[in-house]
Amino acid sequence: MTHRFSRDDSNNGKPLLEVRDLKVQFPTPDGLVKAVDGVSFKIHRGETLGVVGESGSGKSVTFLTVMGLISSRDAHLEGEVMFKGRDLLKLPEVEMRHIRGKEMGMVFQDPMTSLHPMYRVGYQIAEAVLAHEATSKKAAWGLAVDLLGRVGIPKPAEAARRYPHEFSGGMRQRAMIAMSLVLNPDLLIADEPTTALDVTVQAQILDLIDRLKTEFNAAVAIITHDLGVVAEHCERIQVMYAGRVTETGTGDDLFYRGHHPYTWGLLQSIPRLDAGQTQRLLPIKGLPPSLIFVPPGCAFHPRCPYVMDVCRTEIPTMRLEEGEHAAACHLSSEEQQRIFTEKVLQQT
Repeated sequence: MTHRFSRDDSNNGKPLLEVRDLKVQFPTPDGLVKAVDGVSFKIHRGETLGVVGESGSGKSVTFLTVMGLISSRDAHLEGEVMFKGRDLLKLPEVEMRHIRGKEMGMVFQDPMTSLHPMYRVGYQIAEAVLAHEATSKKAAWGLAVDLLGRVGIPKPAEAARRYPHEFSGGMRQRAMIAMSLVLNPDLLIADEPTTALDVTVQAQILDLIDRLKTEFNAAVAIITHDLGVVAEHCERIQVMYAGRVTETGTGDDLFYRGHHPYTWGLLQSIPRLDAGQTQRLLPIKGLPPSLIFVPPGCAFHPRCPYVMDVCRTEIPTMRLEEGEHAAACHLSSEEQQRIFTEKVLQQT
């Protein structure tokens, strides 16, 4: 069996993945947890989308739902998840299992808990192949060794026979990436792929994802808290807060023309190398809201320094500014530009 490293990209400019007004609500004794509340976005082949926001903003739940790992048995689901022309929310589980792994792959936050401690790493990757392809165990093992080499693990034939505890954190993450790419998926979802790794290994993992995206002609979604990661590695960025998208656009849009006060808060909380040692960080005041009792109007208004009366009662809609840059804020475009120029740029 040979591995495919090229793919017909004749999709007529249509997005590979299009999520439309997705809502994910978990019933609890205290009420409905509105983990995702009307999220819409697109990802095209060959593009990397960065999804940022604080913990509890709905980033991971959104993409776990895309992967079919959260179903109608677990939560109340609404909206559409269109992948290659199919609504994944309407597919039976048997068909979804075929898509998951073969057409979509996911790298989870903690590779140590994602890899089974009792099985050799190569065996686990080969099992992913055997679950989806009619091939021999020998061919699947050879493919596992090949992928371990491609993700930069030295002596891959030897490494494939080791157990996860014999790998370093960076090697385990590379093995997870190999497992997610072994069937040449169209979409790779990386959920905090550099968590708990030192900065050198972080850079290596992100460069690896960039290289493999080009090599496999795939689309990539990177879920992260790190604005530095999305600035360097993502063509488009989506900012989420309390289960909703607050702003979306290119890196230049958000870093140099940001329109939402939450985006400004994230930018101002980044440490600067050129700042004096006595200069304090500017964290966003307050805490993210309970997803059971989300504040009325704009969910960010209890923490926003520019709150107006309308913010407390009306949910802002996404307002397209230019190109694909859009933000959900009641401030006028003129006020957003003035505040960003006078206050945010001076402090970032």
